[in-house]
Amino acid sequence: MSEAGQLQDYSVDQAAGAIVLVLGAVASLLLVVWQSKCHCKVNLCYIFQCERRPPSEDEIKGLKDNAKDLKDKAKQKQKQNKKPTPTPSPSPRSPGGEPEPEPEPEPISSSWRTL
Repeated sequence: MSEAGQLQDYSVDQAAGAIVLVLGAVASLLLVVWQSKCHCKVNLCYIFQCERRPPSEDEIKGLKDNAKDLKDKAKQKQKQNKKPTPTPSPSPRSPGGEPEPEPEPEPISSSWRTL
């Protein structure tokens, strides 16, 4: 029996998987905090410090106006680029305008392969 508090021997790939899972969990928590609309301050061992403030009402109004202008420009551009689509003409190879049937694929023989 192993003593209490002592870790078992793990392989390198198991240790790497555990590290990746822990880092992924921490990163997802930081992502949720960063994308929230609250004031937050991140301090990572006095090496990296970051502060995020939510946008003010003026900034939000400006962003909405910019988004509306971009949508209007996209609609105008779409109207200018809209052209009637021509109807496809029948192929000169096949009489009557019907497409030719595709040939049947040949079966692949598996005589070279032994199981």
